[in-house]
Amino acid sequence: MSPTRISQSATLIAVLALIGSMASLCVGTSFAKSLFSAVGAQGTTALRVGFSALILLAVWRPWRLPLSARHARVIALYGASLGATNLLFYMALRSIPLGLCIAIEFMGPLTVAVLSSRRAIDFLWIAFAVVGLLMLLPLGDAATHLDPVGLGYAMAAGVGWALYIVFGQMAGSAHGGQATSLGLTMAAIVVFPFGLAHAGMDLFTPSLLLSGLAVGLLSSAIPYSLEMVSLKRLPRKTFGILLSMEPAMGALAGLVFLHEQLTMVQWLAIGSIIAASIGCTVTARGKRNVADEGVPA
Repeated sequence: MSPTRISQSATLIAVLALIGSMASLCVGTSFAKSLFSAVGAQGTTALRVGFSALILLAVWRPWRLPLSARHARVIALYGASLGATNLLFYMALRSIPLGLCIAIEFMGPLTVAVLSSRRAIDFLWIAFAVVGLLMLLPLGDAATHLDPVGLGYAMAAGVGWALYIVFGQMAGSAHGGQATSLGLTMAAIVVFPFGLAHAGMDLFTPSLLLSGLAVGLLSSAIPYSLEMVSLKRLPRKTFGILLSMEPAMGALAGLVFLHEQLTMVQWLAIGSIIAASIGCTVTARGKRNVADEGVPA
């Protein structure tokens, strides 16, 4: 097989893995919000990340592989940003609708995509993504009814998501399963004290533990494993723009699982976002080395 075909196959695998990751995440998040009344956003985050870490530790058994000091530091940063992003996102979901929260949070990876761009064509796809996101955001009078605290949490989650992309690619030079499992373990260490402080021993109710296991599988273990596949094969700007499909995934999850009806403007927004994703995929070049992507060594 020619190097070109190998590169195209690797790109296709990375794109499919990222789509699967976003679909699983949106379904899991829809289910997770139902747990807020029992253990709060903090407890739900702790269950989600904690079970995800346990599952991936059992699957990958990362202690069997060597781990350099450099990789350990990067994975720790990757995991800490992952845990903080999850907690901030769920805190925002307490008072902001899921689709809007995803759209605001997405400004983080979109910023990464803009800063990582090298060619004029990339800005065309970024423009499509921005137009779609603006159509999803409630502007004018509707914006005055948004909870400012929730907005702050969503924007902070966007910063965490941007850092997750940067540190995730750096951690991607390690073994994928090892990086993901150890990263989620670090994320659990970061968020568990918040969940325990808020929910106390209610966090260990058997029925909630079972629900937490399902949330952990759908919202973290499966998506983050698939994302690591993408991070290792796609340039950072391509990964960031492809994630523009997530608000669309969230809207479709709301339609299927929550029976939420979409307006024509929202469908147009989804079309614009998907156009950005398709355009980015079609025009993507092969992955350059780490230095070319501007990632610290």
